Amino acid sequence: MRSGPLGTRTYLSRNAGKTVPLVAVIMLAAMLICSIVALMNSIPLSIRTIYRYTEESLVVGPRGDPTQTPRIVQKLNEEAPVKLDRIILCRVVSTVVHSIVGKWPFTVVGLEKDDMMYILKRQGITSWSGRLPDDGAAEAVISEPVARNLNLKIGSTLLGPDKDDGYSPHNVKVVGILHSDRWMMFTDVEYVRENHFPPLDVVLAFAPDLKQQHKLDLWADKAFKGDRAGVFTYEQLDRDTTQMFHILYKILDAVVAILVMVITIMMGMLINIHQSQRIVEFGLLQALGYTKKQLIYRVIGETTAVMALGWIFGLMASYVLLNILKRILMDPNAFALDVFDRMAYAYTIPIPFAILLVAIATVKQRFKRFDPVSVVERRLV
Repeated sequence: MRSGPLGTRTYLSRNAGKTVPLVAVIMLAAMLICSIVALMNSIPLSIRTIYRYTEESLVVGPRGDPTQTPRIVQKLNEEAPVKLDRIILCRVVSTVVHSIVGKWPFTVVGLEKDDMMYILKRQGITSWSGRLPDDGAAEAVISEPVARNLNLKIGSTLLGPDKDDGYSPHNVKVVGILHSDRWMMFTDVEYVRENHFPPLDVVLAFAPDLKQQHKLDLWADKAFKGDRAGVFTYEQLDRDTTQMFHILYKILDAVVAILVMVITIMMGMLINIHQSQRIVEFGLLQALGYTKKQLIYRVIGETTAVMALGWIFGLMASYVLLNILKRILMDPNAFALDVFDRMAYAYTIPIPFAILLVAIATVKQRFKRFDPVSVVERRLV
């Protein structure tokens, strides 16, 4: 910013009572839009976070026919495009977790102890509170996000005969909590086999690393098409989530566009009123020898500074607000919120540019009809 009698900094500092409200309005507008977009993005982000653990494995179910499981295993062993690190047969029990948009389906996976240890290692989990489930016992181990989300602790009931969303003929108690940010629930496979119907083994196939796992997932999505086998991969989840929220983001774009338009019109009116209060100042300056071009550049410089300051403060306020929301609203429920959401911050960019364009047009129109002599003579323009 230029200093001096006609400098931008000089005017802004000497007229803080007039410029601060303009900066505050732009700051609030940027904060509003950024917060709305970030909170909207937290919905698909939470879904991807909940099922992130599936990124490490390919899941293939027999579609209600237990005779298909051996065929699925055989096809994986003989036709998989990568060398398999491990194939696990497990049983699952349906339950739910809480998401921003309501209850979301999840599974308690029944595993052999060796298979459970293998999966924990794949997920990078090396420690937990409590212990792992005993063989055949009505016990479960869950991860920290699940514990926060369902308000569970060691000794709480995860599944039970009185739970509509997580039925089991016996009360399945939580005996351990995994120290991980992955969402997981494990129990002993023998308990599931003895107490849950139908008797269907689900196949989990593991490649040596994530790159090869991705290749395996893409192959399975095509290889099992038309077979009596249901394939679930993280890539499918990511694709389905994007499609699910496609229309929602179209609506979000429309809402943001309307907000920008309303804020721009409002700011244009405020700037017009603000400039009309400076008619005497402009008239005297032009009478003293300053050209219209100099005055226009001065006003544009002041307006640009106000827009820039308001936008920057808006981004800072958005970051603070998102951190508060994350700490108070999201973290206690293990919901995901990215306080550095680039998309959310990018959505605020049209605000200063739109307002600046309207301001420049307003200033040029006013100076086109500006007569400094009439101002000096105390006549209305």
